[in-house]
Amino acid sequence: MAAILTSLRNTVIAGFVLAAILVLLYLNGGGSLGDYAFWAFFFRWLHVISGVMWIGLLWYFNFVQIPSMPKIPDDQKPAVSKVIAPEALFWFRWGAMATIVTGIIVAHMNGYLLDAYTLGAMSGFMVPKNIAIGIGMWLGTIMWFNVWFVIWPNQKIALGIVDGPAEAKPAAARTAMLFSRTNTVLSIPMLFAMVSAQNIY
Repeated sequence: MAAILTSLRNTVIAGFVLAAILVLLYLNGGGSLGDYAFWAFFFRWLHVISGVMWIGLLWYFNFVQIPSMPKIPDDQKPAVSKVIAPEALFWFRWGAMATIVTGIIVAHMNGYLLDAYTLGAMSGFMVPKNIAIGIGMWLGTIMWFNVWFVIWPNQKIALGIVDGPAEAKPAAARTAMLFSRTNTVLSIPMLFAMVSAQNIY
């Protein structure tokens, strides 16, 4: 067991193996990998996993890393800015991408993609579930845009991943922080809208 748990790669593989066992139980119970229901569920599961990675890291940055930076001695800060932050930002931005892509796939497979993105206009505003999920999708889309087109480009400057004048780093760091905080604000109603849509008929 220690060989699995002391390696992140092995830990993740073990998690997917256990999930595969659940798939086998599903198939043994009469389900089929050819079923539309299975694939709709499968992409929703990927959507949730991706979202947990994305929002988990968003909250890590805002609840842990940013507030802790002023408390870290200057000689220790490079460990965060040169090692931890770039790695976390890699999983953060690709978690955002996977979340948006799988979310669009789920919405398409379930037939509400257009109705959700038009906030119910396609059904004459008669399907509250589509309006709720649409609000969540729009908030998620704005957050994804912020990650890829504001936060990440500014973090690259702030962390020195790309060349730039030293005087540009504080402004870039502040912009990245403000948009990260914006995403934290939006994440709360976004999650509310997503979850509430599952309970609206």
